[in-house]
Amino acid sequence: MATMRCTNHTLLGSPTCVARPRRRCPAVVRAAVAVQAEAGPKVSLIRIGTRGSPLALAQAHETREKLKAAHTELAEDGAVEIIIIKTTGDMILDKPLADIGGKGLFTKEIDDALLQGRIDIAVHSMKDVPTYLPEGTILPCNLPREDVRDAFICLTAKTLADLPAGSVVGSASLRRQSQILYKYPSLKVVNFRGNVQTRLRKLKEGDVHATLLALAGLKRLNMAETATSVLSVDEMLPAVAQGAIGIACRTSDDKMMEYLSSLNHEDTRLAVACEREFLSVLDGNCRTPIAAYAYRDSDGNCSFRGLLASPDGSIVYETSRSGTYSFDDMVAIGQDAGHELKAKAGPGFFDGLQ
Repeated sequence: MATMRCTNHTLLGSPTCVARPRRRCPAVVRAAVAVQAEAGPKVSLIRIGTRGSPLALAQAHETREKLKAAHTELAEDGAVEIIIIKTTGDMILDKPLADIGGKGLFTKEIDDALLQGRIDIAVHSMKDVPTYLPEGTILPCNLPREDVRDAFICLTAKTLADLPAGSVVGSASLRRQSQILYKYPSLKVVNFRGNVQTRLRKLKEGDVHATLLALAGLKRLNMAETATSVLSVDEMLPAVAQGAIGIACRTSDDKMMEYLSSLNHEDTRLAVACEREFLSVLDGNCRTPIAAYAYRDSDGNCSFRGLLASPDGSIVYETSRSGTYSFDDMVAIGQDAGHELKAKAGPGFFDGLQ
């Protein structure tokens, strides 16, 4: 099969590169599987690479179940294997993400395993994926997006607005920190890292008065009941691609691209593309609080909101756009919104965040 060529971008690693594989004849795939089965002992047809956190594993298991449901040859025991890979972001928990590199902290080691052929596909939380993918990889699949909102979790108050002055809110997210301080300057925000279970334990032990977590993660862990309340997108604009799962493979692996394209959810793919273009324009360094949300509105069109802030919440720039729910228009929306806020902020804004 000829190598795919993307006509929209010069790099397959572009944040919105959506070059799609040509359709393979199902009979060819079945024949290849039959030959492999006859050749010797059963081996995994797909090796999924993932982080080892409970949430990452839940996302990998969701991917495996969807693959098994969509392809009969993958439904057999052992056909799809999950391989845990520890990332830098998992190993360094005592420092803010921005201080240890920010971009790629939860994906680099998995990308390396993919390029080295130790795994066949990589399952990521899209909000952890840098805007440009490593050369030799492509991300042809987004699973259906979960709820994009943030959950407020507290033992003593129902909402952020109910917290007394001086209350400590734990969050490792600059996006959350800046929006909290912008709306509630009397609160104190501290770095708060670890997986979902670790952060909930620290909250119960009194390390902080409250914390915020992605509702999507809680739902995937069947822990939505732990949310004290759910913040509207007006109160807390979500991270770029929050709630979306992305699955990557090697650009040369036509078979994996065929499998993954069968799982792709188009509405999610377009929304993620729009938001990642916005991020790509703005993301001068990993110390920049940025939020964005693109969605299909009640008229079937794309509605977009974007935010750029200073870490202390003293400065917040916001914008909105609308257009048709199509790839070209949504990419243009994200780019245009990013350039608007970049111009509003001025070069001095980004210099101050180094």
